[in-house]
Parts: sequence; structure tokens; C-alpha cells
Amino acid sequence: MAKIAFLGLGQMGTPMATRLLHSGHELTVWNRTPDRAKPLVAAGATVARSPAEAGAGAAFAITMLATPEALTEVVLGKQGLVKGLGPGQVYIDMSTVGPHTVRSIAARFSDGVAVVDAPVRGSVSQAAEGRLEIFVGASDKDFERVRPILESLGSVGHVGGLGAGAAMKLVANLALGASIAAVGEALALGSALGLGRAPLLNMLEGSQLGPAVRAKRANIESSHYPPNFKLRHAAKDLRLVIEAAAAVDRDLKVSAAARAWLDAAVERGSADLDYSAVVATIMGEEPTS
Repeated sequence: MAKIAFLGLGQMGTPMATRLLHSGHELTVWNRTPDRAKPLVAAGATVARSPAEAGAGAAFAITMLATPEALTEVVLGKQGLVKGLGPGQVYIDMSTVGPHTVRSIAARFSDGVAVVDAPVRGSVSQAAEGRLEIFVGASDKDFERVRPILESLGSVGHVGGLGAGAAMKLVANLALGASIAAVGEALALGSALGLGRAPLLNMLEGSQLGPAVRAKRANIESSHYPPNFKLRHAAKDLRLVIEAAAAVDRDLKVSAAARAWLDAAVERGSADLDYSAVVATIMGEEPTS
């Protein structure tokens, strides 16, 4: 069993850290809001006063933060994680921040610190059950070092070198955002043409949009959107998609349209609902949690 530091105890980070603790690892945790660490401390984790303190002495340090800005502050700030890690230690970022941020942060670590990006696909329930899909960007050697740690969180795939995991996650979330926006537009058009919602959803379940409809049909039918993946994070991810595309001279018109719908849903007050609440925005409805 390993000594692990886990930084970022949000909606996804808390169940992930809990699984690592229950797998027998020695866990030190840190969160900007200290109260979020209390359940993990009660279960046997140690709480650190700063990111640098969390990383000191850990074999592996993991971050799970919501935005590139938050990650940069936690890792490179005044008491940042970068100050607590040295040769022989491993840093794993599991946030969704894009390859540019991953590589920029990696360049700030001292020689001898192994840096791996391992963002995840999945919801809160999958995090709690250890069923996340993990995209790992790392050298072959570093992948083998981190695989035993990550396997307690879900299925682990080595998708390329440093930054490849972050890139793969952006592509995954491009598909997520585009598909749920397409569901909303299909329902909006069908409704305007006089078709009932149930027949529309039945048809869409058998279409290319089937997985998205099956996953979110209960939300759409009830107009209740309890957050498994918050809409604000989906909107942020589509912003990262567009920025990454612009950096490599790609014009993603479908992704831009999906981003516009997600941004509109945020502006209408759905930021902390499930990302599928964008369907309600497209249809002109008022979603609830």
C-alpha cells in the first residue's frame, strides 16, 4: 500500500479519495474548504494545512480540481503542491483541464518528479463504485508505476504520452456536449411539430443519440435534474474544447453550438444542475433539481 496525497474534495474527488482510503492506502487530504475533509479524516485520513504539506513525503500526489485556474493555484501557488514534491515522487492530475495546462504545470516541477495526467469519464455514482474510465497520459514506465493506484478507481487505459489523457478527455466531453445538445434540439423540433414527448424519446432511444437519451430520459421526463455532472463543468469543458481546437487551427462548429447552448443554460440559472438541464433550456422549460 502507498502513501497518497489527494487534493480536491469536490463532488467527484470525495468518492475517489474515499475509495483510495478504503483500498488500504495511507491518505493525506487537502481541500480549499477544510470542512469537506471531515468525513475522510473520521475514516482514517490525515488532513494537511496546505497543498505543499499534503505532498511532502507522499509517494503519489493526486489533484482533482474543477478548472485550470483552480489547478494552477493549488499546484503553483504560494504554498503549492510543487513545493512539496521532489525526486522520486509521482504527481497525477485527474482534473479536466486540457493538455496545454497539464504540460505547462509539468514543466514547473523539479527534475525527478514523474508527472502523469489521468482525467476520468464517469459520474459520481461511478466514482463511488470504482467504475470510472481513466485516460492516462504518461511514459510507459510511469504508467506502470501509477496503474496499481488508479485501478482501484476504475478501468485504466494508457492513451499516449504526457498530455494525451487530457486531450482524450476533451474529445470525450466534446461528444458528451454535442450529443445532449442534439437531444434537446430534436425534442424542441419534434414538440414544435406537434409530436408527443414519449414517442419522441422512444424514437431517439433507437437512434444514434440512444445512449444520451437512455442516460438522461428520467431527468427530461420529470424536469428534475439532480447533478451527477454539473452543467457549469460541462460548459467549462466545451470552452476548453474550443480553445484547444483553436490552438491547432480546427474550426469545430458543432462544438461551438453546443457550447453556446450550455452557456445559455448557465446564464438561465442551471449551472449547478445536471448538464442534461441544457435540454430544458433548449425547449424553453424551467428545470429543477
